[in-house]
Amino acid sequence: MQRRGGEQDRRRGAWGAPLAATVTATAAAVAAALPAPAAQAAPGPSVGAKGAYLMDARSGRSLWGKAATVRRPMASTTKIMTAVVVLDTPGADLDRQIEIKQSYRDYVQRTEASTADLRTGDKLTARQLLYALMLPSGCDAAYALADAFGTGPDEAARTKSFIAKMNAKARQLKLGGTNYDSFDGISSAGRNYSTPQDLAVLSLHALRNSTFRTVTGALNTQQKAKNVNRLYTWYNTNKLLGSYGGVTGVKTGTTSAAGPCLVFAARSGGRSVVGVILNDAASRYPDAAEMLDYAFKKHTPLNLRRLPSAAHED
Repeated sequence: MQRRGGEQDRRRGAWGAPLAATVTATAAAVAAALPAPAAQAAPGPSVGAKGAYLMDARSGRSLWGKAATVRRPMASTTKIMTAVVVLDTPGADLDRQIEIKQSYRDYVQRTEASTADLRTGDKLTARQLLYALMLPSGCDAAYALADAFGTGPDEAARTKSFIAKMNAKARQLKLGGTNYDSFDGISSAGRNYSTPQDLAVLSLHALRNSTFRTVTGALNTQQKAKNVNRLYTWYNTNKLLGSYGGVTGVKTGTTSAAGPCLVFAARSGGRSVVGVILNDAASRYPDAAEMLDYAFKKHTPLNLRRLPSAAHED
């Protein structure tokens, strides 16, 4: 069991290999190769999204893009960075218990946000709250994590400092087209945005953490509160997971400003990819499948997994 959130998986493979090393090795190999006759590129996928991007996860090389560097609202795909800040916190104890406050429930009710339906007074670990954050897209879980991992004398100061950590991490990862003004994607000032390319780079960083991979790859989970006899059942809102072979994550998101969004990762035939769709006209899953077909050079019929009627779609 992983005990420290900041520990990155060092095993060999697409998610574990340092990006800089793989890019350098790829560049050296290309430079050493003899010139070859130009080949006609296969036509790219046809997607309805305003912004999209497809990246090879082993090399970091761009496979295809559409307005890939244009800044757009990103809805709950923001929560990828929320999770990254928690997991990258030096010495983070994911078994730390966090008590749910009424203010978290009041927040999701006031903003009509997606929720994990966390109950006031329950204590859950940071690890459990990562499931609540990433599967049902709980904005109450995002609030709890920001309050717990931020610094300051009160909730407002702590959540503000957490958002500052999100922006600092974006600068560290050189995400020049990204800015956060919220911990969950609900933006009051309109300054919460990213680009498809930036979200792919961020997600590749996140996927090197084994806890992140485990959480975002779960179709569902049951988690029991630590101080009361209450069992939470959460379902993953990412319907591409379990519907297209090889998909391993990552996160959905929808707001009126951002439209339907999706960040996804998949492996097939020795290739690993990360894809991003921003502002799609309600066809993000077929579009993602078409992007994956393009990457893997195959056609996979898509029969989308259904969520239980009680589950929230994000």
